[in-house]
Parts: sequence; C-alpha cells; structure tokens
Amino acid sequence: MNIRAKAIGAALGALLLSSCATVPQGIDPATPVAAAATHAKPSQSGLPPFEQMLAQSDLPPDPAMRFGRLPNGLSYVIRPNATPAGTAEVRLRFDVGSLDESAEEQGYAHFVEHMAFNGSTNVPEGEMIALLERKGLAFGADTNASTGFVSTTYKLSLPRNDADLLDTALMLMRETASELTFNDAAVDRERGIVLSERREGNTYGFVNFVDKIAFESPDASYPDRLPIGTLETLNAANGTNLKAFWQRNYRPEMAQLMVIGDFAPDAVEAEIRKRFASWQAPDAPVTQRSYGTVDLAREPAVDIHLNPALPENVTVTRQGAFDPAPDTLEKRKQDVLAYLGHAIINRRLVRLARQEEPPFKSASIGSEDVFRIGRITRLSVNTTEGGWERGLTAAATEYRRAMAGGFSQAEVAEQVAKFRTSLEDAAAGEATRSNRALIAVLEDFFDEGKVPTLPSTGLDRFNELSSEITPENVLAALKKVSVPLDNGMLRFSGKTEPTGGAGAIRAAWVNAMQAPMTDVSPPEAESFAYGDFGPAGTVVSDVREPIYGIRTITFANNVRLNLKTNDLSKDRVFVRVSLDGGYLLSTRDNPRAVELVPWMPRGGLGKHSADELDSILAGKSVALDFGPAGDSFVSTRVTTPRDLDLQLQLLTAFVTDPGWRPEAISAYRNSLPDRFARMEATPSAAMSTHQLAVIADGDPRFTTAPIEFYQALDFSDGREAITDRLDHGAIEIALVGDFDEDAAIADVARTFGALPEREAEFRDRTAARERSFTARRGPVFLRHDGEPDQALIRVFFPTTDDADPELTATLELLEAVTQIELNQEIREKLGQTYSPGVGSSMSRTYDDFGFFLLNIGVDMSQVPATMAEVDSTLATMRDAPVPDDILQRARQPLLEKYDNALKTNGTWLNLADRAQSQPDRVERFAQYRTRIMSITAEDLQAAARRWLPEGGSVDLIAIPRAAAEPDLP
Repeated sequence: MNIRAKAIGAALGALLLSSCATVPQGIDPATPVAAAATHAKPSQSGLPPFEQMLAQSDLPPDPAMRFGRLPNGLSYVIRPNATPAGTAEVRLRFDVGSLDESAEEQGYAHFVEHMAFNGSTNVPEGEMIALLERKGLAFGADTNASTGFVSTTYKLSLPRNDADLLDTALMLMRETASELTFNDAAVDRERGIVLSERREGNTYGFVNFVDKIAFESPDASYPDRLPIGTLETLNAANGTNLKAFWQRNYRPEMAQLMVIGDFAPDAVEAEIRKRFASWQAPDAPVTQRSYGTVDLAREPAVDIHLNPALPENVTVTRQGAFDPAPDTLEKRKQDVLAYLGHAIINRRLVRLARQEEPPFKSASIGSEDVFRIGRITRLSVNTTEGGWERGLTAAATEYRRAMAGGFSQAEVAEQVAKFRTSLEDAAAGEATRSNRALIAVLEDFFDEGKVPTLPSTGLDRFNELSSEITPENVLAALKKVSVPLDNGMLRFSGKTEPTGGAGAIRAAWVNAMQAPMTDVSPPEAESFAYGDFGPAGTVVSDVREPIYGIRTITFANNVRLNLKTNDLSKDRVFVRVSLDGGYLLSTRDNPRAVELVPWMPRGGLGKHSADELDSILAGKSVALDFGPAGDSFVSTRVTTPRDLDLQLQLLTAFVTDPGWRPEAISAYRNSLPDRFARMEATPSAAMSTHQLAVIADGDPRFTTAPIEFYQALDFSDGREAITDRLDHGAIEIALVGDFDEDAAIADVARTFGALPEREAEFRDRTAARERSFTARRGPVFLRHDGEPDQALIRVFFPTTDDADPELTATLELLEAVTQIELNQEIREKLGQTYSPGVGSSMSRTYDDFGFFLLNIGVDMSQVPATMAEVDSTLATMRDAPVPDDILQRARQPLLEKYDNALKTNGTWLNLADRAQSQPDRVERFAQYRTRIMSITAEDLQAAARRWLPEGGSVDLIAIPRAAAEPDLP
C-alpha cells in the first residue's frame, strides 16, 4: 500500500526491469539448505525453486542465511542481524502479481493486498492496524505492503525483538496467507481507497510511462496488466471474485517468508513451523504465468507522446533475446565487464552535458531484462525544448564511437577505480548491513534469481578478475549484452510535436548513425591541486558534553568540531559542515539571494571543473554538495575513514575557492522551462507552487516569480554576499561514525582549522527571521491541469516556532492522534482517500512561525463531504479528551521510534551537527521520552482547542482548471 507517498510510475518502472547496470554482488562459502523440499517445484514466476537456484550456481550464499522449506512448500529465510540492534524486518512475499490476473481481474492482486488489512478469521475488520499501533508499529512507516507485476509483499518492521511481537507478526502473516475474509461491505469501503490511489497516481508522468512500455513491448503482457487495474474491473470487484483470486494464488508453495533481525534463528524457525505447518494448498494446480513475447524482427517504428508538462526526451530502443542462464561466477564476470562498458559511455555523455552550451541536459545508455522474455537496450536523451535533434545526434555519436572504437585504458581504469571502491566500501561495512539492506538482497533473489552473496567475497572475486578487465574484454562483453540500435525504435515525448513529426525523427536518427565520426580522447586526469591550506589549526577547547559524550572541539580560528564515534556502521563516517547564512540571506528586497547556491558544485573548484574532479577523485568515497538549510549552508556526506581527510580537503577547497563556472548557470537555466511547465500539472504540483505564497501573504521570499526572473539570475547577483559567508561565516563540523577521534581532529586542523579566523557565532539576523502567517481564513481555491476528477485539500492552522520543547512534543503527539482519527474517519469509514496525511511543522529558523497541516487527496465530487468530515473530526478532538486506546496507538510508535533513534547514525549526526551553537538540542532529545509520556488526553484536547480552533484555518483546495468552485459547508 505504501501509505502516504507512493509514486506509482516510479514504482512500476522499478518493478518492470532488472538492469544489468546494477553493481554485481560477491561470491561466498556455501551453506546447507535447512529443510527438505517436499513441495519444491516451479511456480508461475518462471524461476525454479530456491533450492535449484542455489544448486545450479557456483555462487554460494551468505552463510548466515538459513534457507528452509516446510513440507507444505512454504520457503523461508532467517538471517540473524543486529543493525539496528533489537529490531527486525518480517516479509511475506507471494509469487503473485498483476501478471497473474485475467482480463476481468485487472487490479485484483493489489485489491487483495488492501483487503489483507481488513479482517480475517481471528482479527476483526479494523483491528489489525490498531493492534500493531498498540505494539508500537506506525501505519505506513512500519506496517505496509506492495503489489507489482510479479509479486505481492507484506511488510512489518518490528521495533523490538521480544518474542511476543514476533509471535504477533507471524500470526498476522498467517492470517494473510490463509484466513482472510472478504466481506462485501468491507470490499465496498476499500474500493473507494483503491480508486483513490488510482486517481492520485493518474498523472502525466504515469500516462507517459504507460505509453512508453506499450510502445517498447507491444507483444508483452505487462502493458495490459498494470497493478493498479482499470475502473471497470475495480468497480466489478466483490467479495466472491476477490476471494477466488486469493485462494487460487495465495498458496504455500508460492510464498516466501523472510525474517531478518535480532532474533535467534532456532527460535524463529520453531515459530515459523508452529504457525505455518498446517497451511495447506488447494488441490487446483498452479496457474502458469504468461509474460507474452518479444518480436525480435519487429519493423522500426516511431512513437510521439505529448503533454504540456513533459520534458523533451528522445529514446532509442531495441529488444533482443532473453538469456535464461542462472546466476553464476561467469555470468557475473560478464555483467561486470558490460557494466563498465555502459559506465564509460555514460561518463562520456556526462562530460558532454557539462559543457557551457551542452547538446543535451542529460543522456544515458543501459541494457536490461524484460522479465523473462527479452532484453532491451535503451539510449535516452533529455534535451532542451526544440533541441532534440542536436541532442540525439551527439548521443548517437558517442554510442557509435564506443561500439566501433572501444575504450581507452584510462577510461577503463577510471571506472574500475570507482567500481572497486564501491566493493571495498561494501565489504568494509559488511558486518553492519541493515536489516532492510539484507531484505533487499533476498528480494532480488526471489524476484530475479540473484544469489544473496557476501560483499567481501564479491571484492575478492573482482580482484581476481582484474587482469581480465581490458578495453578489449569490456567492449566484447558490452556488445554481447547490448542489442544493436541501428534500426532502433524511436520514441519522442515532450510538450510539442517536432517539426516534420515521425518522419523527421527517423531521418534524424538515420543521419546521426551515418554521420562522420571523429576520435575524441578523454582529457588526462590531473592530481588534486588542493591540500595545503596553511599551518594546522590549534585546538583551544576540548570537552565532552555530559549527556551523550559528544566531544566538542574549538580551534583558534573559531571553527567548531563535534565528534561522536560508534560502531553502528562499520567503515562509515558521516560528515556535516554547517556554514553561517542559509535562507536567512534572502530578504524581501533580494528574495532569491541563495537560489543558485545548490548549483555551485556544478561549477567545480577554481583549479578543477566538476568534470575534472570526477576523474581526479575516481576511486575515492568523496563528493561535493552544498546548499541552504535554515540559518546555514550545509554539506552532508558519507565517506570512509581512509577518505575522510580527502573529503575535508574537498569541502575546504570549495569554501575557499569555488569555481563559479558558467556551465553551472547553463545547467540551471536549462532546467527552468521544465520546472515551470509542471508547476500546475497535478494537484500536488499546484499546491507546492502556491501554498507558501498564500500563507505568507505574498512575501516574495516564499512566492514563485515569473520564469524571466530566474532566467536572468547569474552568479554575480549573489556572489558578494555568499563569498562573504564563505570567507568569514561561522563554521561547525560534525563527524559521526567509525573513525579515530585524534586522527579526525588532525584532519580538520589541517583543513578547516587552518583557515583564517572565522566569525565565532552564527548571526542572529533578527529581521530576516520575521515571517508572518496570513490572517486570511477559509477556502482558497488553486487551479491545476491534472485530471478532472482530482482534487487536493490542505488545511493549514498557524502555530508557532519550536522554542518550547513541551509544546513541540505535544503537537507532535497531537499530529499522531489526528493521523489515526483521519485514517479511521476519512480513509476507512468513508473510503474517500488513499492516504490522508498530517504534519506539525514548527520552525527552527523563523520566529513565532509554524503550522499544523492536514493533507487529503479526494475525488473532486467529494470535496464538500471531506471538508465536513474534517470539521467533524477536529470538533470531536476539541470537545472531548482523546480516548485512551487512541492515545496509546499514537504514543507507542513515537516511543519505539525514539528508543531506536540512537541505533542509527542519522540521529547521532543530527545531535552532533550543532552541538555547540545549539546545545539545547541535545538536552531536548534526552528528555523527549519523558515529555511524550507526561502528555495527557486532556493536554491534547487543550492543544486541539488552542491550535486547531473552529474557523482557524486557511484551507487550500486544488481543483481542475475548468471546474466550478464547489459549495462548502
């Protein structure tokens, strides 16, 4: 279900193809299968049973993974893991998706997934989510499910590793497997939610995706079996036909149960046997899935797909035969070589895109499997409006040069260095891979037959392969994997049809493939020109804060450094540099003072362009980013202990000598037309474009200006103010993770600590912190260009900043309560919306500014009823204390999230990054649990009365451009 944020088009694209550009994994020692495969047999996936996949591969799996199968055919994998400690992930995957539906059943796999949350033999309707919330699992974040073309997966993230919670999780998974009820009334209620999900996902991007796959694979099944279904089939669904689909497909031999986390494997295995051994398959045989076919002799064709919001793109594709070879060492070797070939071509394309007047905005090439029926090679070119022919020609030239002339040793070496570094980093962090990372590896196994191997042995195998990684072998592997594009299928998508239409597109490709080629050698890689920033800085203060032991350092030049070492992520160092300024440099007179700052890294450094840096730093775990955030400019990176010094050198070089190159401005300006074209293309886009202007009464800092304003921007406009901050602004650095403290202090001393004296404090900028909330109340209608049935409601209540930690905690708990109430009243009872959302945003930057937000996507016809239900729900919260059960369901997930927060370096980084300039944040975090526990139902009622008063909101409603404004209650 992917509650709250499901990008349907992106999700379908990810489910559709398995790219050979994915970094291959390693090779490891063997582990025995734990149980006999009494019912091991192929299912409709086309993949053999897992026992056979492991047996036919010379890539033994991770020895810590316990594979097994019950006599009824259920597969299971148990993998003990303690990252994060005391937690676990439970997945129940069924080898069933939309490709297993008949024409009359389109959307049923997804509909059944929804119904799994709506009642079973032992869990009454509406109780499953409540049960999990009481135990600390938040709906959406910890309790979810997803349906794709070939699988349906149920997901539980367990915040604790106690036996009772595991028992509950497995009980609910068993209920899903064999005990669901399909009450017609419940189906009718859920239908509205499913239709809402379909409606919200029906955007120009989704329509473009559907057209794309239908053109690329016209004889395959998947373009006609989208997981979301059709209006006709969804409206025809009832308890009887949904149950029939479920009974036919939810069978033990088609299910895989995965438990990854901090549990003893023997105990988990015993619980699995206890819960699932009695599950029996129906007598009917498994229906074999049809993927359709790929026409290898298909005549070249051209497709043109237009929408005013689409960026201009030309894609060239061709399909070839599918390679059914199992996952073996030899196959992975060839995949690595082909990956490097694609990477080199893509590196060439990136270099072209970084020119001051580039032929295209971006371009890429890759080859990937189309399920189990074919293979597709795709050259995709994103161009500026009207620039498609120039872009297509330039990309075609690079493709032809590669296929005809191959690669240089220098190009191969650069990509090998990057690839080896990724393997070295993965191997070094092997012991602390997260539960979810391990789940992803297993999903690749069951989806694609990719053996779940260890990163460390992958590195060993790659090192053994090194002598075979020659330009000749890379080209040979690339040619073997790639389908020739000479007679490619051509697809144009964009705002307006090219002059000459399909004939012009075909002629342009033919000409591009026949044009003379010149040999272009890549530039020689230089050495990094920075590293000496002056005498190392002197530490003048070195103390540890008393609560969490964060070590706080101050250098003589006023640069601050905060350190926290731990072993949560082996071989990882989280780096954050905060520099005074940020959005507070923007004023009413100069509202876009920092607009171009995020684009500055594209200009590289004074002595190296961004493209040169790519080659110079190849094989190093370093990168450059920089952008405004609140009262500071921030760069956040993850590196390794061996590259920490270089990462600090790179960031220091950027602060002291940014490139300011014109190619960064070109890239920014080229992005503007597409950005403006989609500003009102969907309800959410229209809302995002205009909401801040409405609640800020047109304050120019939060209002979108005409495109001409942005097109005229140049680095010269804000360079003086930004350079002043780079030269003088206060700097605070946080380092968190696996590193040596004294070595890190020395690294900072040689880089940021060696700079001339900085300002000691982040500036207050009192005037810049003034931000008002409109006095306007009631509805404000915005217009969008999406579908005529789409509407989006956002209800804004003004609150305040987060200076008072008690109030911040109270409104956060009120947010959780309101979320549960909206889920119950608008999602579950009315069935009118897919994912109502609630948020409390209390500013850390602007004084006395904040808001409490309700976000609800609905059918246009349901706007009045939804607004009435919102008013009714909030009135109930104001009129009476929150019921004890709702309070527990809201509070417990917050407590579990807090209890697990310090098991991840993200939380530690947030605590450390401003531990000196904002020391109260550390104490606030330490007291959070106590504050949440102390909040009573009466406190929440009082907060609702004060901050969510009747008539106290401004209600933004995005409706179709041609629609009449609805009459509201």
